Amino acid sequence: MPDQQLTVEGRAITKRAAIVASGTLSSRVLGAIRDAVIAASFSIGATDAFFVAFTIPNALRALLAEGAVSNAFIPVFSEVSERAGPERAREFYAALTGVMVLILVAVSVLGVLIAPQLVTLYAAGYKSEPEKFAATVEIARVVFPYILFMGIAALGMAALNTLKRFFVPAFAPALLNLSMISAPFFFTPLALLLDLSPIVGLALAALFGGFLQAVVQIPALARVGMLIRPRINFRDPAVIKVLRLMTPLMLGVGIYEINILLSRLFASYLPSGSQSFLYYGQRLVEIPQGMFALALATATLPSLATLRNRGRHDEAKETFCYSFRLSLFISVPASVAIAVLAVPIVTVVFGRGAFRTDVVMETARSLVWMALGVWAIASVRNTIQMFFAYNDTRTPVICSGLNLVVFATLSLTLSGPMRHMGIAAATSAAAFFQLVALLLLLARRIGRFDFRSLFFCALRCAAMSSVMALALFEIASFGNWDRGGNDPANIGLFIISIITGIAVYFFLAYLIRAPELFELWAAIRSKEKARSRAGS
Repeated sequence: MPDQQLTVEGRAITKRAAIVASGTLSSRVLGAIRDAVIAASFSIGATDAFFVAFTIPNALRALLAEGAVSNAFIPVFSEVSERAGPERAREFYAALTGVMVLILVAVSVLGVLIAPQLVTLYAAGYKSEPEKFAATVEIARVVFPYILFMGIAALGMAALNTLKRFFVPAFAPALLNLSMISAPFFFTPLALLLDLSPIVGLALAALFGGFLQAVVQIPALARVGMLIRPRINFRDPAVIKVLRLMTPLMLGVGIYEINILLSRLFASYLPSGSQSFLYYGQRLVEIPQGMFALALATATLPSLATLRNRGRHDEAKETFCYSFRLSLFISVPASVAIAVLAVPIVTVVFGRGAFRTDVVMETARSLVWMALGVWAIASVRNTIQMFFAYNDTRTPVICSGLNLVVFATLSLTLSGPMRHMGIAAATSAAAFFQLVALLLLLARRIGRFDFRSLFFCALRCAAMSSVMALALFEIASFGNWDRGGNDPANIGLFIISIITGIAVYFFLAYLIRAPELFELWAAIRSKEKARSRAGS
């Protein structure tokens, strides 16, 4: 790819990623507030039941919405738009929406009917605690229609992202968190009024949040001419292609969801609270993963698909490497910082109310092991997008299978001596082996690419992060973290740690002239100039 073309495409990706990251940041901040409210308001036993129940429709959401459907839809929609024009693309979108709504309604009804069997699948260990098992089934039945709303919302988000309208899809997920934040104050009293258990209020809040995510996209879809009445047409060639591409994608996503299932299943046999320790740790590592890795992956796929459809394969490779390096530049220090600051993070975010000191420490232990895999998971997400752009949905399935084997083997081996920490460690190790396999197979799929630049970028980021870790460790050692998350000194020290870590890392990047820093800065300057021209 010519340098100038890479600069233009790279800056476009960075700008779009900034929009997605901003929306994700708002959602993650609200998500942290949501989890803090839940942790302070409900006992560990109650949240164990909710997290298992909510995992089930979320797994189907990944299969039938944000995972398989979106990633199959975007390249096909881009291809139809390029080759047949916008009117044909609208017909395709209407037909696919109708087909998916039919499927999602059927899945929602079935899920409510077989909720006991599904809960047994995810948490057979709860069978020894009949009250906990019954509570989990009750929650699952209430929350299951969430998959219908999220499926509709995911299609709208995919259409808007393909048309390079990223704002509404980026900020819509925040509505789920807002709804769940209100649960103890509105939905839990409503559940009690309906003679349901208090924790069911969280399920009602999740259901309403999913509905809001679907509804909020209506104006944006109308502005781009995509607010179309759904129609069921299984014979539409583009719909057939999406369904065909979805099959291996669903296998790949399904393998990942089997990891989640096994994680819940193994944890159901561990001491009470293990589900919650893993969940809260996972939520914290999802902040950098969602803000940066997912943002870059979401912003890059439309560009990769367009370049591939136009036959500009060298430019696609350069764009992929650009995105991968930016992902490493952010995710490597994030991995290190979260691991070093595990106790301060858990204390400040969750350490109040029902979330006691012993719960803080157990959650922090799981967080350390999960943090070690943040960079690998971020890199996996970016690499998979390159396969999707080339309509190759089979290779990621193979690598997901490897992930599953490593995860299951290590979880069974480590969950005995390490308890929930063993499951967390298995998650990170499995992601690393999956990434290695993806990169090796990508070279076979698209030919040689600039792996050397990726390798040296990783080394730079690791070296800078090591120095940053020393600074963070020294600052965190002054904290009295057993005083909890409401202690002003702890909060102040935590904020100082974050600011210092960012400052040290970016200062080192400037000293060694890390190209990723200057690429980010150039994109930010370009965005500011564009705003200035628009305002003048």
